[in-house]
Amino acid sequence: MRPDDGRLWEGTMSEDVENGAVSRPLEAVCCLEDLARLLNEEIARADLSLRDLQNRTARMGMRLARSTCSDMLAGRRFPKKAQMVAFLMACGVPEHQIPEWERAWERVRMGRMPALAELERRTTPGDGSESAETAARPGEGRPTWFPDPRLPGRGRHRVIVLAVLTAVAAVGAAVIMRGDATITDDGRAFGEGGSSRFTVTVNPANTGVRLIRRLDANIGRQRATVTVNGVPAGEWEPLPASSYGWADQSIEIPAAITAGRRTLAIVNTYVSSTVDFNEFRYTVRQRIDGQWSTADIVDVGPENTASEAAHHYQITGATFTGRRTYVYPPGAESREDA
Repeated sequence: MRPDDGRLWEGTMSEDVENGAVSRPLEAVCCLEDLARLLNEEIARADLSLRDLQNRTARMGMRLARSTCSDMLAGRRFPKKAQMVAFLMACGVPEHQIPEWERAWERVRMGRMPALAELERRTTPGDGSESAETAARPGEGRPTWFPDPRLPGRGRHRVIVLAVLTAVAAVGAAVIMRGDATITDDGRAFGEGGSSRFTVTVNPANTGVRLIRRLDANIGRQRATVTVNGVPAGEWEPLPASSYGWADQSIEIPAAITAGRRTLAIVNTYVSSTVDFNEFRYTVRQRIDGQWSTADIVDVGPENTASEAAHHYQITGATFTGRRTYVYPPGAESREDA
């Protein structure tokens, strides 16, 4: 980046063309290098400087510093999904194309999963020039799912097969662990002016209820009010964006609202977000005689219409419906079995 005007001067699309590099289409993107090249194309097409991009994203509510954008474009930094979306919107990418970019981001994220990095670490021999731990470090050199070129041909093929099987297993099923929990789930989201509502069952002997929401935390600053049986009960506080993906957030609903009730009609109403307000799963916990237990679970999403129907789920102002595969942050405990 030139210090005088903030414009890109190396690693851009024009240089790639001069060097004979051909960008892969979005559906073929599976590594950070491919994603960075296509991001370079978008900023070049929009004819923006990094300073322009920084200013535009600031006006959108998610300011991307020039250094952050420079690292993204050079392939030194794997962006958070919300950062990539803000970057694309600032470049004028049509909204209907964003989901395809998100799918490309997810493929790259899957290639950088801890399980795959651990697989490479175990299969990469140290020869003194580079330690096995360094060779498997995500974001440096080749993507984590690609085998070490120093391995013999048969060894490379074996690593490729193992890596592909591991990735397929991660996408096809939920592998529950404490900490790095890889979970595939489907859900929905709503935007400005939107809301969702559903009804849950509780024991009338409860002395308080806790509502736990699984969300895609790549979307930052999600804020919505909560009413229970028409009474204001709290607010989903805006969390900062997280590159891990999944997060659980909870609201304590006081006994004054829930005690003596067999059903609770819950309404979430949009307040603000960098993109929209999403929901994948709600777990309802109740306290009875001082002990917490699970009272109900609402599984949201197009693949869980039976659960939605059973809980009279409705959504207005919908902006997203689909599946996501993410991990929980290290040290977090999945609510999958809560």
